[in-house]
Amino acid sequence: MTQTADAAAPVRQPEPKPTRRRVHRAWFVAAVTFVTIIGAAVFRSVPGLLIDPLHDEFGWSRGTIGAAVSVNLALYGLTAPFAAALMDRFGIRRVVAVALTIIALGSGLTVWMTAAWQLMLCWGLLVGLGSGSMALAFAATVTNRWFTERRGLVSGILTAASASGQLIFLPLLSWIIDRYEWRPAAVTVALAALAVVPFVWLLLHDHPADVGQKPYGATEFVPKPAPVVGAARRAVSVLFSAARTGPFWLLAGTFAICGASTNGLIQTHFVPASHDHGMPITAAASLLAVIGIFDVVGTIASGWFTDRFDARRLLAVYYALRGVSLLFLPLLLAPSVHPPMIFFIVFYGLDWVATVPPTLALCREQYGEDSAIVFGWVLASHQVGAALVAFLGGVARDAFGSYDVVWYASGALCAVAALMALVIRRRAGGVAATV
Repeated sequence: MTQTADAAAPVRQPEPKPTRRRVHRAWFVAAVTFVTIIGAAVFRSVPGLLIDPLHDEFGWSRGTIGAAVSVNLALYGLTAPFAAALMDRFGIRRVVAVALTIIALGSGLTVWMTAAWQLMLCWGLLVGLGSGSMALAFAATVTNRWFTERRGLVSGILTAASASGQLIFLPLLSWIIDRYEWRPAAVTVALAALAVVPFVWLLLHDHPADVGQKPYGATEFVPKPAPVVGAARRAVSVLFSAARTGPFWLLAGTFAICGASTNGLIQTHFVPASHDHGMPITAAASLLAVIGIFDVVGTIASGWFTDRFDARRLLAVYYALRGVSLLFLPLLLAPSVHPPMIFFIVFYGLDWVATVPPTLALCREQYGEDSAIVFGWVLASHQVGAALVAFLGGVARDAFGSYDVVWYASGALCAVAALMALVIRRRAGGVAATV
């Protein structure tokens, strides 16, 4: 009995369709966080632009205005560790939505202020508290919950959003102030903060378990932890525990100098200092916006480097280069923008907050699960340093008639920070030894 050719031929199985590799939900959460931080950061663009308009309209001294900015900057940092603990208790989405609403309220109320104490209340207290809840501890919490791999890169991206969002909007806000005075700019900030709230409420998930996924790079499913009660008590207890270790004080000290030489110095005083030398406010604000653009490149690159190199040495290099650049700045200020100034702006932009990814990595290495709260306290020192220079810079301008002494002092402090970074000792297993 013979078989037909059809019967003898092997049966051909259908080829499986290629499966599309889905993008992990963690990247969508990171994208929403990025947009949220960008939108919320608009309000941080305004203080440096308000110094001259408020001085001209109300006759307030630059020291008085700088004091309000310093309250804002200090609360921005001091609120951060408590906000990180509140996120563990009530969830990221609720805390961030409330913070944005407080920012909008504080910024909007400044339209009706007539006395310096009202500036302290609205821009110093309300906006400071709201912004502190949107600080880099927010980015650290998102990174720690949603990623086990690429943490350095993600923290660099989110840090770039925070810093660049503060600077990129400067040309628009300076144009509004130049054309319509400062009140419409304050309203713009309030509306920008409110516009972000729906995106946070609808799209920002608290934990990978909420959508049935593992953190990016994790090999096992991580259940969502129960809400942590006693947020304030936990934030304080983590501080006391970390304060008994040497690395905490070194990280806090270096980050205080970081804040002094960025938010407190350049962001607050660069525009009025450039205006002192005859540069139009819109031109000076545009230079700060360029810093924000290059900060994106520098901070993301720093996150990439942090995944591959010793974070302590990265910090030392960043602070040393920043200090050198500040020593040259008094020689570069002029009525117009020239190539050496552009070089300074690009260089400083690359270094603006490149310090954050390695600092966050060292907090994570030393303090493990408490790293987000510890980083919140380290960030508090960053903002205290920024607040001091925001205030003292204005006082120095009133006393000496220029900002030169502030540039030189900040450059020297950056050299000290570089040395401090090098003496931070590595700890295996994520636990810092007590001193």
